Amino acid sequence: MRGQPGEVVSPQGSISQKYADLLGVEPGQIQNGRLYSFIDQWMGTPYKFGGMDHDGIDCSGLTVLLEQQVYGINLPRTTSQQVLVIKRKYEEELQEGDLLFFDYDGKKFSHVGVYLQNGYYVHASSTKGVIIVKLHDPYIYKYFSRCGSVSEMANAETSH
Repeated sequence: MRGQPGEVVSPQGSISQKYADLLGVEPGQIQNGRLYSFIDQWMGTPYKFGGMDHDGIDCSGLTVLLEQQVYGINLPRTTSQQVLVIKRKYEEELQEGDLLFFDYDGKKFSHVGVYLQNGYYVHASSTKGVIIVKLHDPYIYKYFSRCGSVSEMANAETSH
């Protein structure tokens, strides 16, 4: 990946086109080359509870690595801890890199994903591995419970 964490570098043309098509946006709207290169490297990686590498990764592991490598932000390892370090937002305020939390199997905040744009987010699905899906998919949306941006305070706390 080009650039440093937190630095926005232009994506390569093929990456822009691929993710513009996937997200239903113009190629010019794919601006964070580090983000989309990261996603490109992890797409299709199988799900593995507790996993943090290309052999298998879980939802909170993907979020930890993405926020660290793309934005230079250190997050706690588990979903239940990650939800404590966000600044809550309304869904219509979501921006690229914000976290989305879901309540699956009757458990609060049992799943996390990272918002992209145009209503899509990336996550590690327990059945399909790392994929990009639409938040308003009827099956998924009913489990959506909270969203927000990672607060600067949280980053300072977890980096000590």
